[in-house]
Amino acid sequence: MSKLSDYLKTKKIDARRVLAASKDLEQLRPEDRALKLLKSQAKAGNEAAKAKVDAKAKPRSGRAVSQPTLDAALAGEAVNGPSKTRILRAVNSILTTKKASAATLKDLF
Repeated sequence: MSKLSDYLKTKKIDARRVLAASKDLEQLRPEDRALKLLKSQAKAGNEAAKAKVDAKAKPRSGRAVSQPTLDAALAGEAVNGPSKTRILRAVNSILTTKKASAATLKDLF
């Protein structure tokens, strides 16, 4: 058992719910695709696109937590940093729907 699995059990959160929440959070939206287009145009040398890219926020990754990654985290195996952050965001979104306080990385890993 790991800290993550213990935390999910105490908060009564199912692991499948974490996967679904992560997919919803990390899914690319039209504004993210538009920002990626602006970045590629700015890289190609478009000066107007360069000015717009600097003012925009960071887009979503488009990569949700996968089942093997979540299984490794639940088993206490090594998980890379971005995956830990994705799991944390998914757990915190579930906790906000339950009106509970947000978790930190130290709580889960």
